[in-house]
Amino acid sequence: MALSDIKIRSAKPSEKQYKLTDGEGMHLLVHPSGAKYWRYSYRFGGKQKTLALGVYPDITLVMARHKRVEARKLLVSGIDPAAQRKEELQQIKSASTFEELAREWHSNNRKWSDAHRTRILQSLVSDIFPSIGHKSVQDLKTKDLVAPIKAVAHSGRLELASRLQQRVTSIMRFAVQSGMIDYNPAQDIAGTVPVTKVTHRPALDLSRLPELLQRISAYKGRPLTRSAVLLTLLVFLRSSELRFSRWSEVDLENTIWTIPPKREVMEGVKFSHRGAKMQTAHLVPLSTQAVMVFTDIQAFSGNQELIFCGDHDSSKPMSENTVNKALRTMGYDTKTEVCGHGFRTMACSALIESGLWSRDAVERQMSHQERNSVRAAYIHKAEHLEERRLMMQWWADFLDANTETAISPFDFSRNFRKPKFSWTSGGR
Repeated sequence: MALSDIKIRSAKPSEKQYKLTDGEGMHLLVHPSGAKYWRYSYRFGGKQKTLALGVYPDITLVMARHKRVEARKLLVSGIDPAAQRKEELQQIKSASTFEELAREWHSNNRKWSDAHRTRILQSLVSDIFPSIGHKSVQDLKTKDLVAPIKAVAHSGRLELASRLQQRVTSIMRFAVQSGMIDYNPAQDIAGTVPVTKVTHRPALDLSRLPELLQRISAYKGRPLTRSAVLLTLLVFLRSSELRFSRWSEVDLENTIWTIPPKREVMEGVKFSHRGAKMQTAHLVPLSTQAVMVFTDIQAFSGNQELIFCGDHDSSKPMSENTVNKALRTMGYDTKTEVCGHGFRTMACSALIESGLWSRDAVERQMSHQERNSVRAAYIHKAEHLEERRLMMQWWADFLDANTETAISPFDFSRNFRKPKFSWTSGGR
């Protein structure tokens, strides 16, 4: 049987080393010391060989299986994986300084976007290399690695310092895995950066929905701005996902909005390339109410590329402060009461409290990052689209039901009656 994370974690050391087989030549070698090593056995040139794939838990089961796939590809191409690995290690070992090692680590990570790759290298160049970039990897101690990170933290850039701590640890782990050093001194830098207090975006209690909906309905500002507030509440997208949206993404006939991982860059518009935050296409089922809002918007920007074009220039998107400014006009403090991003919190709370929808469907619609890599792959593949269609319509109907009197998500899920008045139509 194939291995599982639970079986690997539960594996206890014995007097003699033993193997846990995963299949297709790969096994986990459990030493009497408790250390667990990934190994891949294969034949090449008529000889039995073994390739080291790394140490658990630094190399997870998913990562080990990926390495096995890569090794099998080399074999199919007539290349000895062990010889290839030896050549790569020699190249890495030639990187004697921390900067050379870091650049090698950087070039070996191919999953990052170009923008993220640039940010990572720039942070190292600006804040790490000047201090320890010239030092030998073998000579680096924990105190050497801590010094530049503490300097960044003391300057008030706590988030950057936290990211640098993670990057330095990963670089030194790469040195261990490459055979340059036997112990990772960066393991002991945890706690270097003070824990920053998480600032949650303000969101209204669901009992105040009638008040919010009535204020939106009575809003006298620009009609397109009002529609932006309505749609933000109905589909609870992030600001950039909404502002940079194009008409080509919306299929009103099939009631689906597909937000791409990246959008075509618009000349002179900063960040216009931004699409779905999680870097994969995000599908947004459209409720009947959302389709109505889009129909209203077509009268203002239907002949433009952008859905939410600017007030003074139709080739530019509306300001990132538009929704929050409208909420302030309605009488809300966007720092303490509610902001556009807070609509996401409100929607998530209602969907969960209703007791109707699976966690996976809610998380997929919220476009949250799943920390568990196995679950992430499952949720992305499953999509839960049909359930999400029902869920998005339920959320829009729930808002309609709260037009005049507050009703809890739990009660609405059991006592639904469609109201005659729809706040999305401004009382029409």
